[in-house]
Amino acid sequence: MRNLFKSIIVAAAVTATASMAFNVSASTAKLDEILEQVKRERQLEGRVNQQREQAFINARADQQRILTEARRTLAAEESRGERLQKNYADNDILIAQKEQELDSAQGTLGELFGMVRGSASDAIGVVGTSIVSSQYPNREQPLRGLAAATELPTIPEMEDLWVALLTEMTESGKITRFDAEVVNLDGGTSTQRVTRFGAFHVTTDRDYLYFNADTNQLQPLGRAPVSRVHSTVSDFHNASAGSLTSLFVDPTKGNSILRLNQQRATLSEYYHQGKEVGYLITFLLVLGLLIAIERFVVLSMVGGKIKSQLKNLSNPSDGNPLGRILKVYHNNKSADVENLELKLDEAILRETPKIERGIPMIKLFAAVAPLMGLLGTVIGMIMTFQTITLYGTGDPKLMAGDISLALVTTALGLIAALPLIFAHSIVASKAKSVMHVLDEQSAGIVAAHAEKEKA
Repeated sequence: MRNLFKSIIVAAAVTATASMAFNVSASTAKLDEILEQVKRERQLEGRVNQQREQAFINARADQQRILTEARRTLAAEESRGERLQKNYADNDILIAQKEQELDSAQGTLGELFGMVRGSASDAIGVVGTSIVSSQYPNREQPLRGLAAATELPTIPEMEDLWVALLTEMTESGKITRFDAEVVNLDGGTSTQRVTRFGAFHVTTDRDYLYFNADTNQLQPLGRAPVSRVHSTVSDFHNASAGSLTSLFVDPTKGNSILRLNQQRATLSEYYHQGKEVGYLITFLLVLGLLIAIERFVVLSMVGGKIKSQLKNLSNPSDGNPLGRILKVYHNNKSADVENLELKLDEAILRETPKIERGIPMIKLFAAVAPLMGLLGTVIGMIMTFQTITLYGTGDPKLMAGDISLALVTTALGLIAALPLIFAHSIVASKAKSVMHVLDEQSAGIVAAHAEKEKA
């Protein structure tokens, strides 16, 4: 059609041109020629249109055929869907019937299945964490499948459960030695000879071990328990055949009490919790004991010299207090009794500071140490209340350090005071005995001099 319009427009243009040319100089031959051209083009356009119309008719027939086939396919599928839906409903009814038949056929086996699954689940926890698994690993693997089963267990599966429980029972009553891989404290592993005490402990020849159920490995304790507990391991292994020895046993199978025991603070850690106040109390204790030791040694030597001097009163020596007092007497034999007594008292007073030097300091330290402990207690309680003010009482561990300061310093003060009191008593009695000898000899000299004057 587009070509037809173009031809008409061209013809109109040619006609207009021809009309204009006719007005100038018309040519009939030219118009006939144009008319013939228009007719030819019209016939050509008609044939083209007929071909296009025929192609459209043919395509319409093909589309009608495709539509007919699609409708036929749809009808077949709808029929198939109805059949499948009916089969589905029939299968639901059949499944319900079969389930009812299965329940009737199982009878009490369903309860048995539930009990077996429950027992298997419980046994996994017991067997997997048991110390026996350090010698017989992976015993819980067959039980995991049984615990997760959705069908009735077979006879071999139930026998696996029975064997696992029976093995745990029998091995819990045995003391067995075997080679096992032990994790070292440095992170490496080594094969060592270990001893398993039933289901309670595994030890080497000197240390306790614990079984890590997550890694299925034997590991040493991070810190050995207290010495009286730890020493029983070596005592047991070093005991001769037929002898009786003791061994501490953890009834929680080494996973609670023994593990908690290694977290207990040592005496050194307790001591350092006293901090500066505790250190100062220790300084007073050491200083007081040093003074007491020095006084005890000196007074013991003085006492020995005085005993030697008592055996030789006629020959006084300047190396001991009694000798110096006797020299005063020998230098004042001509004096009267009163003057001689005054001279001897003066000599004794000169000797007294040397004999009693440092002894009052020991007594002072013994009195100050508990007071310093009380000071540490007050400081610790102040810090505890400050911690409570800042963080509340939700976590007791936040207050543990301050409370330790309060308690440890009190204990240190009392611990320091006790030996200082005993040391002061011993040294004071030693000095008193020396002074008693000097007083006794002085009184004897005065009495003897008074009798000579009367005579």
